[in-house]
Amino acid sequence: MKHSRTTSLLLNIAHAIDHLVLLIFATAVGAIAADFGLARWEDLMPFTAGAFVMFGLGSLPSGRLGDLWGRRAMMLIFFFGIGASTILVAFTQNPWQMAAALALMGAFASIYHPVGIPMLVQGADRPGKTIGINGLAGNLGIAVAAISTGVLMQFAGWRAAFVVPGLVSIACGFLFLKSAPRETAPPARRAARALDMPPQVRQRAFLVMTLTAITGSLIFNFTTNGNAELLKTRLPLLLEQPALLGTLLAVVYGIASLAQIVVGQMIDRLPMKGLLLGILAAQPLLFAAAALSDGWVFYTLMVLFMLFVFGAIPFTDALIVRFVDDGMRSRVTGMRLAISFGVSSFAVWLLGPFVKASGFTTLLLTMAGISLLSILFASLLPAQPAPAPVVAAAPSRA
Repeated sequence: MKHSRTTSLLLNIAHAIDHLVLLIFATAVGAIAADFGLARWEDLMPFTAGAFVMFGLGSLPSGRLGDLWGRRAMMLIFFFGIGASTILVAFTQNPWQMAAALALMGAFASIYHPVGIPMLVQGADRPGKTIGINGLAGNLGIAVAAISTGVLMQFAGWRAAFVVPGLVSIACGFLFLKSAPRETAPPARRAARALDMPPQVRQRAFLVMTLTAITGSLIFNFTTNGNAELLKTRLPLLLEQPALLGTLLAVVYGIASLAQIVVGQMIDRLPMKGLLLGILAAQPLLFAAAALSDGWVFYTLMVLFMLFVFGAIPFTDALIVRFVDDGMRSRVTGMRLAISFGVSSFAVWLLGPFVKASGFTTLLLTMAGISLLSILFASLLPAQPAPAPVVAAAPSRA
């Protein structure tokens, strides 16, 4: 079933909200640490690890409930749960209260990827393009997180940076309640369609998508959670200008997000393996160059390495569309996310202590090494994955 434009728009906005709320803390961590009486931002960073642990582990029950209970109902829980928990974060008074509130927010955030994306692509004629647009929306949420947090923090305080997105999420929940039609049956109860490929090919593809998702999530979390402080060290003029810092980060993420549109369209036309390997091959070179640079040269390299980090994101969802029937996509996505985000949440916990002990240059070189592993894993992908069968359906008018 295809969705109305309003429902599809809200599903894409939900992706933006999902990434936005998870990155507010990383942009505001310096101000929050000072407010809580901590001398260094690195000492507060491990308290956000619970959000990313729950973001990963919660994907498994979220995906199962999405298939067995219904995706519309789960998305309503997402919108209202994100809104309430994000506002709760704004009322915390110490690191442990914040850790608990962020973990709750991470649990609600875990709903989107295994539920919202399969809901969006069901019945899509060009799933690569749909995934690319959705990826753009998600990463524009990262850009909005950078600029909105910087501006709100400078003019209204860090707590407002959490309250405003929470209210937006609740408002979107009411719009989604009105626009999204009730499902006739949950996905797991619909008739399954046999996918014309050997079981060993599907198993190999699932292994590759899981391994590359782990390495990709490690790099994604290291960069998006560390870029604000990293940019301050390479451009010291930003130390006392949070609004300018947020704007520069928003430009990075905004430009990088455009890669997802291009890559999504290419996925519908080109062999996936060669395309993925080409994008991954640029990452270690750019991370290594960034490790040896500073100033505006570094900023240019940051734009480039984030372009290729974001450009690799659509492949995992595209693989699931090609290799997994819609009736169990939420569960498969949830399983994959539970593994990859569960492992990569370690990156968020480790980020502060790692940088404190070794510095950002070592972190950038470490990411270059991780991206080399991604290339190795991607080389195991079946050479010509068959596209998923598409059944055209009339869009709903809700």
